[in-house]
Amino acid sequence: MRYVSRRLAHALLLLLAVSFCSFALLQLAPGDFFDDWRLNPQVSAQTTEHLRAQYGLDRPLPVRYGRWLVGLLRGELGVSLAYNGPVAPLLWARARNTLLLTGTATLLAWLTAIPIGIWSAARKRGWMDRLCSAATSTLLTVPDLLLFFALLLLAVRTGWFPVGGMISPWTGADTGFWLRVKDVAAHLALPASGLALVTLPALVRHIRSAMVEVLASPFIRAARAHGIPERRILLRYALPVAANPLISLFGFSIATMLSASALVEVVLSWPGVGPLLVESILSRDVYVVVGAVMFASAFLIAGNLLADLLLFASDPRIRVE
Repeated sequence: MRYVSRRLAHALLLLLAVSFCSFALLQLAPGDFFDDWRLNPQVSAQTTEHLRAQYGLDRPLPVRYGRWLVGLLRGELGVSLAYNGPVAPLLWARARNTLLLTGTATLLAWLTAIPIGIWSAARKRGWMDRLCSAATSTLLTVPDLLLFFALLLLAVRTGWFPVGGMISPWTGADTGFWLRVKDVAAHLALPASGLALVTLPALVRHIRSAMVEVLASPFIRAARAHGIPERRILLRYALPVAANPLISLFGFSIATMLSASALVEVVLSWPGVGPLLVESILSRDVYVVVGAVMFASAFLIAGNLLADLLLFASDPRIRVE
């Protein structure tokens, strides 16, 4: 419990620092949401200043940040200037879609990378290992944006996947549950596959490197000398020993997923936090931007915290330390 409480305290302090830096950067940026209103001759300067005062944009940074923190303790994230409503429900509706996308992509990437990495390490310097290394090197050199545009072109030209959105126009409230699940899965397949491809090469290389190091250990040679089957050696003895760096890699993969998910959501029109964040930055909707940044930071910190707890549970050396 002391280990968990210390990690949670670090996470809260980090979130506090991220929120303050977000407010400070937005304060330093020139202009605000009402700049376009000032250029409109139909809107008087008094009306604009009144609205700025109503939303607290005329207050200094410490006052605005303090009011936002007080609202956060009540479960509020401020008011969206563009949507004229609370940020929390607006953000949560998009956050669920982003969590669905990143969770599916993470599961798909790890379920693909683990067997490929183990198989490549077991056949070190073989022709299949060289082919796998060439494929991962090629994927690493392809820019994420180019990969997502290629997937978009594939969907448009072939018609194999629906393009844009999360559900089809014909899907309504009276549609059956399994038909809705099938429709969402069809829309999810392309962005989740693209997001998994972004992180797959790094995962495969790290898993292969960890397994190669373990397979060269004396206890593995002793197990082979005793006639233990190779599959049992790989899965029962080598993989648990190689798990520590892979668990740490899990937290890193979440960060990669988050940074790439905003891009894939914009390119493939997935209704997640990414398009909302880009739209809010362009319109300088302050509280939506801060809320989206806080969501991404909380998700990243939660992933790293989960990795730390898994390391604590799996490695007795960390518990003793």
